[in-house]
Amino acid sequence: MALDGEQGEQEEEKKKKKKKKKRKKKKEEEEEGAEKSSSPFAATMGENEAALRASGRGLSDPWADSVGVRPRTTERHITVHRRLVLAFAVSIVALLAVTMLAVLLSLRFDECGASAAPGADGVPAGFPPRGGNGSFPGSSRRHHHAGGDPALPEAGREATPGTPSAQPSEEEPEQGQPWTQLRLSGHLKPLHYNLMLTAFMENFTFSGEVNVEIACRNATRYVVLHASRVAVEKVQVAEDRVAGAVPVAGFFLYPQTQVLVVVLNRTLDAQRNYNLKIIYNALIENELLGFFRSSYVLHGERRFLGVTQFSPTHARKAFPCFDEPIYKATFKISIKHQATYLSLSNMPVETSVFEEDGWVTDHFSQTPLMSTYYLAWAICNFTFRETTTKSGVVVRLYARPDAIRRGSGDYALHITKRLIEFYEDYFKVPYSLPKLDLLAVPKHPYAAMENWGLSIFVEQRILLDPSVSSISYLLDVTMVIVHEICHQWFGDLVTPVWWEDVWLKEGFAHYFEFVGTDYLYPGWNMEKQRFLTDVLHEVMLLDGLASSHPVSQEVLRATDIDRVFDWIAYKKGAALIRMLANFMGHSVFQKGLQDYLTIHKYGNAARNDLWNTLSEALKKNGKYVNIQEVMDQWTLQMGYPVITILGNTTAENWIIITQQHFIYDINAKTKALTHQNNSYLWQIPLTIVVGNRSHVSSEAIIWVSNKSENHRITSLDKGSWLLGNINQTGYFRVNYDLRNWRLLIDQLIRNHEVLSVSNRAGLIDDAFSLARAGYLPQNIPLEIIRYLSEEKDFLPWHAASRALYPLDKLLDRMEKYNVFNEYILKQVATTYIKLGWPKNNFNGSLVQASYQHEELRREVIMLACSFGNKHCHQQASTLISDWISSNRNRIPLNVRDIVYCTGVSLLDEDVWEFIWMKFHSTTAVSEKKILLEALTCSDDRNLLNRLLNLSLNSEVVLDQDAIDVIIHVARNPHGRDLAWKFFRDKWKILNTRYGEALFMNSKLISGVTEFLNTEGELKELKNFMKNYNGVAAAAFSRAVETVEANVRWKMLYQDELFQWLGKALRH
Repeated sequence: MALDGEQGEQEEEKKKKKKKKKRKKKKEEEEEGAEKSSSPFAATMGENEAALRASGRGLSDPWADSVGVRPRTTERHITVHRRLVLAFAVSIVALLAVTMLAVLLSLRFDECGASAAPGADGVPAGFPPRGGNGSFPGSSRRHHHAGGDPALPEAGREATPGTPSAQPSEEEPEQGQPWTQLRLSGHLKPLHYNLMLTAFMENFTFSGEVNVEIACRNATRYVVLHASRVAVEKVQVAEDRVAGAVPVAGFFLYPQTQVLVVVLNRTLDAQRNYNLKIIYNALIENELLGFFRSSYVLHGERRFLGVTQFSPTHARKAFPCFDEPIYKATFKISIKHQATYLSLSNMPVETSVFEEDGWVTDHFSQTPLMSTYYLAWAICNFTFRETTTKSGVVVRLYARPDAIRRGSGDYALHITKRLIEFYEDYFKVPYSLPKLDLLAVPKHPYAAMENWGLSIFVEQRILLDPSVSSISYLLDVTMVIVHEICHQWFGDLVTPVWWEDVWLKEGFAHYFEFVGTDYLYPGWNMEKQRFLTDVLHEVMLLDGLASSHPVSQEVLRATDIDRVFDWIAYKKGAALIRMLANFMGHSVFQKGLQDYLTIHKYGNAARNDLWNTLSEALKKNGKYVNIQEVMDQWTLQMGYPVITILGNTTAENWIIITQQHFIYDINAKTKALTHQNNSYLWQIPLTIVVGNRSHVSSEAIIWVSNKSENHRITSLDKGSWLLGNINQTGYFRVNYDLRNWRLLIDQLIRNHEVLSVSNRAGLIDDAFSLARAGYLPQNIPLEIIRYLSEEKDFLPWHAASRALYPLDKLLDRMEKYNVFNEYILKQVATTYIKLGWPKNNFNGSLVQASYQHEELRREVIMLACSFGNKHCHQQASTLISDWISSNRNRIPLNVRDIVYCTGVSLLDEDVWEFIWMKFHSTTAVSEKKILLEALTCSDDRNLLNRLLNLSLNSEVVLDQDAIDVIIHVARNPHGRDLAWKFFRDKWKILNTRYGEALFMNSKLISGVTEFLNTEGELKELKNFMKNYNGVAAAAFSRAVETVEANVRWKMLYQDELFQWLGKALRH
């Protein structure tokens, strides 16, 4: 507090300060007026600024009122007091200095503008350059006015971690630089977005204005939100109409963490709401993420469309936002576009305003609370068909006009209606929006994306022409749609808190692919049977590597987010959910899911929320199991166990059960320090039966939680066998002593139907995998498949075919390959003759009387043709020759892909050219897919090289299909080395194109390398990795381990395998 004797002096000092402030305001106003009237820069300011942005120089007009609200004085008359003469003189000197500085700055701006001509590199002026992050690549773009924060970095200097671009003040509660952190701080929470877009489809640009209502949780002087590849023009922050604007000191983009930083002149107060307004523009990119463009040809005219793909972190490329799943908000979207187009978004159009100049603005209804990653919009000139569910949900399918006219979307539309009704009944939670649009686009990075109310599909996964589509194609389309509709509940309505638990949405959607398809086609037994070969067996191959990872894994950086979207999240997640449903009981499990969705709807949830809800559901049924304790071992540990069941030689009716971490390559396990620790343990629900030649006991369950346990099994005599993991409901493998394996093989040969279809398929897959990893002699799996000549069910054949495929690729370039080839043909021959070829009757019905029978026939024909059955080759050649001579395709739908591939591999270059011509001329997307894959089957290396080079031409092969071309060439023994060389030569191009797209890089790396198996190829792979250190590190690490395991297997086991095969063929 002030003393009385000092009070008069203090008052006088205050008056002086007030007068100084008034003079300063007048001086600023006069300077501003002088600049507007006399600066040579003023006339061309807008032009030059646009050019500066296009050239990557992030300077801004220091006098622009877009940066903040500057208080101005209208006072014109100042009485000069004698005591102020000196101060006035000083102000004149200051004015001269500022004027000189302005002239210098204008010269500097003109220089920059001259070096950045508008439209350079094909980019319209004012838009961020292609490939850049923010307004220019490699550095941060800043805007600040003359009176701004002196600690902001100098314009044009790169902001890097450790170099502050705006230092927090002493009273600032947050420490350091919040824009350098890997996650948003949580100080601010978005409540509502008003997003207004104007799309210019003639030059593929758009402008946007986003107004975000934000709640301030903790006091902060910085507004930090995500933005990437957008040119920010103006930022304003306001509290409310009464309190007015919050002065903005400056703003800049920080590419390292893909954020926009707004620096304020004062601190935002906690527990208050503010409005953030950002005006920006950007490109409609020619790529696969963010807001991008695609095209198609109709009546000889190329037409364009704009579409979004925001998951997981690409909404920030279309508008500045809080781009993390936890930041749920409501959205109100308006899209202005030319009237020749229509626009779509998550919600229905509320109003459309037509303008005289041929433009229209669509205003969409407000969304419920949702995350940014499943927000969506599209601008296209598609047409649609629609239907309505029992509960009144309007379902529309939008596609190219010619596809709609042909009825190619009718099947998808029909089953979507049924699926919404199924999920509403199963989950007891209604679909949450008034409509669901399905959009079929020519180009998309993934099969589909579950945007709430606007699900987007690549055409190949939703359009279906009954006259040219096989059962397997129908199944693919069905399951993708089932998956995406499930996401409307798991993912959209209830969203994972963070990406470490992405399996909470993807695992459930993948599991329900099979449950939902069973609802549509009850006789197909998808969840009980096809799940094994298509999910369980496939993911256990991947998860058996030492380079695998837990299904829930820590995610810190944006690059880590892409890494968690792999088959571990999707397929292992689904397999663990299936195991959980089976040991809980399906009805209790269903009730638990209903409670989980009801409790967490319109919010976020983590895995523990699910475990707690499921434990409560069990508790209500009188069962007390701590689901979290059980499932944490399965979700937080990588890999899975192999259970070994050994007969106890000293005590009758007793068995020894052990568990250990299953790894394909033991050397890889011991090399990695993290895997030398054998402490991995799981709580395993081991189901078990005892059987003999005519009888199988009832199922019992043993919870195995120790490394080794002894258990008493009743009715276990010398002639009885044991079988564990009944119907493969558990996520683990089972091994036995050789005596038990011999008894099981004998049972299969004498009467295989004593074992269920799923158990037969499970035995085949376990035996091949255990032999591959060295747990079993190499002959055991080959002895098991001898019974297949009597097998009449599809699933065991499918399991055998999938298990033989990697073994075939290990051997197909070896001198003794014919011995293996002959053995497989011997097992296939009887069933091939018995089943014959399908008749081609175009009855308009894809779903034939017996799906199982047709799929079995297809599987056996594929094996026969692949391994060189002469009749199969002759039949394929005859069918394709007939097509060429008659120009009428009479090849049965369900085996067309097999015939095309076989014909291309056997016949001359003219057949390849014919298939190439048909690929270009057909408009049916299902036919296009199999024709393109058939071209990769050629034995002619020149044709394979030609195809590889053509694959990178987006006008010839769609971006998402190029990867499949390269992978299929790699699977061809005549093209494996070509694809491997092409991959290395074109890596920079491929990585640029697919590096940010989930799955694509890892799928490509795996597909090209998985069957390399020589020391030379392994060395090439390791050397290649050294040159690209750190890029796609996880995928390359898996590739190296896989090739090392291939090399090791050949060294240890190939002689043993060929010796046994030689003996078997002589007997």
